[in-house]
Amino acid sequence: MISSKALEIVHVDIKVFLRKLTTAFADEWMAAYQYWMGAKLVRGPLRAGVAAELMQHYQEEMVHATMIADRVIQLGGNLRMFPQDWHKVGKCRYDAVSNTQAVAVLQENLKGEQCAIDFYHGILKLVDGKDPVSYNIILKILADEIEHEQDIMQLLEDISA
Repeated sequence: MISSKALEIVHVDIKVFLRKLTTAFADEWMAAYQYWMGAKLVRGPLRAGVAAELMQHYQEEMVHATMIADRVIQLGGNLRMFPQDWHKVGKCRYDAVSNTQAVAVLQENLKGEQCAIDFYHGILKLVDGKDPVSYNIILKILADEIEHEQDIMQLLEDISA
């Protein structure tokens, strides 16, 4: 059962917000899978370093999914969906790893991170001053996504140097 006090401090349309969080949840799982698969398949320059970075990002994306799931549950939402539904619910389109060269894998991940940054920035604006708990969760995730973007850009620069 959800605490009525927990809902009293939330001043956003809960149904709309839960849809956004469900989208974020699906995207985090897709991002995690893309990172994990990329780490296993990546080839080319700096392969070991790229794979290690991708595995770190995979772990962080799973933490994000957990944070979002916990908040959805706190707000009375439902996350019952199958992995095949993630593409239907998600906003950022994460593609299967088809080209395993390091640059291609990193570029795909960069595209996903940039989409995530835009998406979380929008959610942050939605809850600013209206839901302090969600604001702090989304702010943390957004900071991580920005760091992921920087990590990927640095790896791409290192490979091209």
